Amino acid sequence: MESKTKRFKSSLLPPALWVAILWVIYFAQVTFEFSPAYLGVHPRHLDGLHGMFTSPLVHGSLSHLFNNSIPLFVSGASILYFFPKVASRSFLWIFVVTGVATWLFARPVYHIGASGIVYGFIAFIFWSGVFRQNNRSIVLALVVIIMYSGMLAGLVPDPENRISWDGHLVGLIVGAVIAYVYKDELEPDEIESQQNPYAYVNEEPTHYFLPRDIFEKTKLQRRLEAEEAMRQRWESDNTLGDLD
Repeated sequence: MESKTKRFKSSLLPPALWVAILWVIYFAQVTFEFSPAYLGVHPRHLDGLHGMFTSPLVHGSLSHLFNNSIPLFVSGASILYFFPKVASRSFLWIFVVTGVATWLFARPVYHIGASGIVYGFIAFIFWSGVFRQNNRSIVLALVVIIMYSGMLAGLVPDPENRISWDGHLVGLIVGAVIAYVYKDELEPDEIESQQNPYAYVNEEPTHYFLPRDIFEKTKLQRRLEAEEAMRQRWESDNTLGDLD
C-alpha cells in the first residue's frame, strides 16, 4: 500500500509541473504581447519547422489553455501511474512524432496548443487497454471512453480554422501506434495477473453464511435438527433457572 501511495504521488508531479509551465508561458505571452502563432507548427513551411517542438507550449486564449490543462494533467498522471515502465518513452515519442506528423500532413495553417499531445495521451491509454487485454487496462480504457468521449467533437473538420482538428487526429493516431509498440512491455502487476488470473477464485473462505451441507439434507432432517436445537436451548435455559 505504501509503495502504491508513493507511486501515486510521484505520478502527479511531472504533469503538474508541465501544466504550471504552460500557465507561466501564457502569462508571459500576455504580458509581453507576443503572438503565439510564431511558435506554432506551419505544415510544410520552413518558418514553421521549429513549431514541431514549441507549439504545445503556447495557447491562443485562456479558455484554450484551461481546456487543455485538465486532460493533460489527468492523462499524463494516469500514464505515469499505470504504465511507469514505458511512460517516459511514450511521452517523448508522442510529443516528437505528433509534432513531426502535424508538420508533414496537417493543413498549411499555424497549429498551436497541447491538444494534439492530449489526444495522443488519451489514445495511448485507451489502446493500451485494448492491446494488452488485461482487466485493469480494459477498465482504464472504459473510464477513458466515459471521461473523454466529448473530445471526439474535436476531430470534426472546422471550416473556419479555429480548431486544429487534423492535429488532434494526428495525435490520436500516434498515441494508438505507440500503445501498440509497447503492448508487450507489461508492468509487474500485469504479469502477475496474467500468470495467475484465478489467484483468488480457489481460496477457501473462512466463514460461511449457511452451513456447508445445508443443501445436502432433506427437509425432514433440517426440521428435526432445528427441533433438537430448540430442545437443547430450552433445557439449558431451565438448568440456569434451577441454579438461580
